Parts: sequence; structure tokens; C-alpha cells
Amino acid sequence: MDLLRKIFRGDRVVWIIYGLLCVISIIEVFSAASTLTFKSGNHWLPIRHHIITLAIGFLAVIFFQYVNLNSIRKIGLYIFYPTSFILLIVVILISFYTGEKVNDAARWLDIFGFQFQPSELAKLSVIILTAHCLTKYKESDGKPGTKALLIIAALTLPVCFLIFSENLSTTLLIGLVVYLMLFLGRLNTRLFLKITTVGLLLATLLLSVIMLAPTQKKNKESNTIEISFLPSRLSTWKSRILTFFDNEYIPPEKYDVDKNGQIAHANIAIASSKGIGKGPGNSTQRDFLSQAFSDFIYAIIIEEFGLFFGAALVIVLYLWLFMRVGRIAHNCQHTFPTLLVMGIALMIVTQAFINMLVAVNLIPVTGQPLPLISKGGSSSLINSAYIGIILSVSRYTKLIEQQDKIKETQEIGVEANAIIEDLPLEIDLSIDHTEKQ
Repeated sequence: MDLLRKIFRGDRVVWIIYGLLCVISIIEVFSAASTLTFKSGNHWLPIRHHIITLAIGFLAVIFFQYVNLNSIRKIGLYIFYPTSFILLIVVILISFYTGEKVNDAARWLDIFGFQFQPSELAKLSVIILTAHCLTKYKESDGKPGTKALLIIAALTLPVCFLIFSENLSTTLLIGLVVYLMLFLGRLNTRLFLKITTVGLLLATLLLSVIMLAPTQKKNKESNTIEISFLPSRLSTWKSRILTFFDNEYIPPEKYDVDKNGQIAHANIAIASSKGIGKGPGNSTQRDFLSQAFSDFIYAIIIEEFGLFFGAALVIVLYLWLFMRVGRIAHNCQHTFPTLLVMGIALMIVTQAFINMLVAVNLIPVTGQPLPLISKGGSSSLINSAYIGIILSVSRYTKLIEQQDKIKETQEIGVEANAIIEDLPLEIDLSIDHTEKQ
């Protein structure tokens, strides 16, 4: 018992949520990895790799829950941020010179057979960086001002720029989380309104460019290529948006499932569940979804476990995690840990709901995995680090509460001694006499 208490420190509810998400992940990845099983020719290879990744992630949770907040701040600023920045540049250079891409995007580094996505590390570093700046650089009114905003922008925008061309959804996700952290950090109201206006204008401009700009595509008739100086993925973004908003009715007999295979098979998976699910391992659409174990794993969860034990349970777990982190943040007495855990919670929960909304066809396809459930090396490790940092902050708040209780007890003792010393001598003697009897 003592050993378990030493291992599982911090908030127990967070541990429970983390454990349940990992269990769901193992079950569903094992079921949804049929395409990987077919490619490898080994039935157990994909799930074995995933379990090993989760085991390493568990060690990351243990490690970070014991790291104090000052060390987390230094690791984020001086190790994670420069490392992620350099690796993002390396990914772009390798893709430029070799032309090698995964799923038509240059996002991964192959390190000794392990695919690492630098943008995942960049997410964590930006959260730590933003929490640090909002804490350190405050003006006379006690609120972060121009200096904090400029430093955050100067360090965050280059990272987002490097991610943007190959991973628009991650760029927007980072921007949204930083924006919400600025709100939670009580950024100067005037500056916050300016940021809001600029953000809306940039979003409008980006959407306009995506929809109106010429894209890179091959003309079969003339055998020529229309060249665009914009990101190569622009045509993909445009296609996803147009597909999502295409409300043209197509008769079932003429519907081409292969045209928009991912969305079509995800819809079939959800519909075929009939609300109650087919049972674990009984999914059929996993064989048709190329990213069933990652981007569309939520559809497989619904197909196998139904709406209540599948869809609703996963939603409840993420909302429960967010509320629990909110409680931890509320008990923090300092700004940095409060903003740090809230930034992490916003990143996890926002990404989770983006993934789920894509799976049920409520927003265009983004390519965001389901945190702590989807198969993915770097994603699983970084999300585990998120949980470890949350546990570290919860352990910190508990220590502060214990110290406050001890201090209150000591103060009460001092006050009691002072009262006793001020009592009349006769009362002191009577007390002594009573005690002797």
C-alpha cells in the first residue's frame, strides 16, 4: 500500500480518468488496427507497440508528477521550446530535400523506427511559455499587459508559422488555447479586444485565401500543372471545407462511398451501431477507415459500444477531467500553476471535442487524434506528460493546504497560550487543584 501511495500521488480522480481512457484506448486500438495488422502481417504487432507506448507514457506521468513547478517551467522554456522549434525546421528541410511525407503531410520525424511529431512537443512548450509570461510580466494594475503579449506573440507565432503549412488544424488549436489563456490570465481588456478583432480578421482572410486562391493540381487535358505559391496542402483544406458544406442530395444507388471514404465509412459505423453497439471487436468499418485507430477512432467506439456506453462515456470522461482540473486550479494560490493546468486542460478537451465532432460529421476533417485514446507515439507521450503535470500541480496544492492547516493550528496554539497566560492566578490555581483531584 505504501508503494502504491508513493507511485499514485496527486489527485486520485485524475488518475482514475487517465486509467479509464487508457483502458478504452487499448480495447479500441486493438479492434481498430486491422489495416495495420494486414500491412504488417502480424496480428499482435500494432497493439504491442501501442501498449509499449502507453507504458512509456505511464512512466512519463510518474516522472512529471514528481517534478516541481519551477523545474517544469525551466524544462518548458529552455528545453522543450528550443527543441520543438529546431525539430520543426528539421522536418520541413527533410521533406523539402527528400519529398517524403506521411499521409500527404510533412509532420513526422522517424527516430530509430519511432515516428515523432514535433508539433506535439510545441503544444506543451507554448502552454508553459504562455503561463510563464502571463505570470511574470504584469503591469502596475496587476494584469499582464503589452510586454507579456509581445513576448508571447514573438515566441508563439514562429512556431505556428512552421506548423501552419502542413498542419493547419494544429496551428488553429494552439492559437485558440493561447487566446483562452490570455482571457484566463486577465490580459488588459483593451489589448484583449484588439487581439480578438485581429484574430477574427485573420480567420476571415485565411478562409478567403483557402477558398479563392488557385491550388496546385494537374490538368489532364493539357498535361500541365497549375502552380501556386501557397502551401501544398491548401487544396486539401479547400476540398474538406467544400465537402463538408456540400448539401447536394445524391440518391443512395449513385452515392460513391470511395469519393469521401473517411466520412462515409464513419457515418456508416455510427449508423450501424443502432444506438446500442455491436460489441467490442465486432466493428466492420474499421477495415475501410484508413485512420480508424487514430482520427476516426471515436466512430469505431460508437459502432462497438453504442451511444451510451461509448459516445456518452467518452464525453463524460473528458468533461470530468476538465472540471477536476478546474477544481485543482481554483485551489492554487499562485498564477503560474493555475494557468498551466487550465491551458493543458483546454488543449486536451478542445482537441478531444474537435476529434469527436469530425467523427460525427459536424465539422470538416482536421486530422486531430483523440487524446489518450488514439494510437500515436508522440501524441500519447505528450498527453501523458500533460497528465503528469496536472498531478504535479494537484500535489503542490495539497502540500500548500497541509502547510496552511499546520500554520493555522500553530496560530491557534499561540493564541490559546496567550489567553491562558492572561487568566487570573486564582483560576490557574483552581485548575491545578482540579487536575490533582
